[in-house]
Amino acid sequence: MGTLRATAFLDHASAEVRDFVAGALPSSATTPRARAVALYYAVRDRVRYEVYGADLSRTGLRASSVARTGSGMCLHKSVLYAAGLRSLGIPARLVLADVRNHLASERLKRLIGGDVFHMHCLTSVRLDGRWVRATPVFNKALCRLYGLAPLDFDGTADSLHHPFDLQGRRHMEFLRHHGEFDDLPYERVVEELRTAHPRLLNASGTGFTEGSLAGEAGPLTAER
Repeated sequence: MGTLRATAFLDHASAEVRDFVAGALPSSATTPRARAVALYYAVRDRVRYEVYGADLSRTGLRASSVARTGSGMCLHKSVLYAAGLRSLGIPARLVLADVRNHLASERLKRLIGGDVFHMHCLTSVRLDGRWVRATPVFNKALCRLYGLAPLDFDGTADSLHHPFDLQGRRHMEFLRHHGEFDDLPYERVVEELRTAHPRLLNASGTGFTEGSLAGEAGPLTAER
């Protein structure tokens, strides 16, 4: 079954992924839903969300690498979550979309070239006979700095995005849905990022330029 197998990026047979999953699950998590929820919060809050310095190499985007480094952007964190789910026998896919008002500092928006971020990644999870979507991306500490409520997930309903910040200003919306994938479509994703956000790339073109979202935190720009 494609949504359970190990792949080049969802390498859930690796020691790194299995160790991460083992450390994420409390003894009380005995059902697939409880395990999916516990793993969601572990990926959301134990893996630091950072666009700056993100490694876009094939190695850097493997779930095992993300588990080892403990840092990444939406692509990295969703890959780790999907791999962890599959290691538990829970079907999972990757979802790709373009979004407006991705969590970003003013500097990051300048580098992105506006307020539309291409190839935002989240996860589709099959629980209790149906598919639900989960976004274990923006960790609690970073959400606090940017005036957002962290995204929760209970395994029964979609957890997609922050439509508004805590002051009621429009924050994020989905613009284009690229589809669901059994493995990361690496060439497509990297080519799209390089084309859409060339100023964000580092000198070698193998990742994003250095910086710190936490260090650049400030009031988000309200929708104009």
